[in-house]
Amino acid sequence: MATLPDGRPIPPLHADERAMLETWLDYHRETLALKCADLTDDQLRTASVAPSDLTLLGLVQHMAEVERNWFQRIFAGLDVPRLYGMNPHDGFQVSAAHGLDEALASWRAEIDRARELTADAALDDSGRFSEEDAALVGSPTVSLRWILVHLIEEYARHNGHADLIREAIDGVTGS
Repeated sequence: MATLPDGRPIPPLHADERAMLETWLDYHRETLALKCADLTDDQLRTASVAPSDLTLLGLVQHMAEVERNWFQRIFAGLDVPRLYGMNPHDGFQVSAAHGLDEALASWRAEIDRARELTADAALDDSGRFSEEDAALVGSPTVSLRWILVHLIEEYARHNGHADLIREAIDGVTGS
């Protein structure tokens, strides 16, 4: 697979749908890691802009929670505990006890688990929502295709946040 000079995969210009979705998701995953590279612990805990307390470390933790929720809980139907609290949107809050190495390890473990759980699945295979979520979205099930597109969107949105936070920290910009 071709990569950019910074190591991120270059999504193929011509590929089947599955390869395209998975490569774009990997591209965005690696973009988040790149935004955190070569920063101190204090810098990773630097909030974006007042009154927000959004940080790069918080984004990594949040995305670990997002990966776990969509692939383990919803797609595979596993009953696994939350990594960073009781709310599915938790992870944004950081504590002095947890740093980037731990957050990256948890996040990468969730990515590996997601790959394991979806390796033999078809894009039309479905996961199940909780009753509460099903009532909200209007369906008890969701396809792997939808989950992959949603994760690409979620990472792309948060990578925009990460880009602005990183620029405010040390002036580094880029895709």
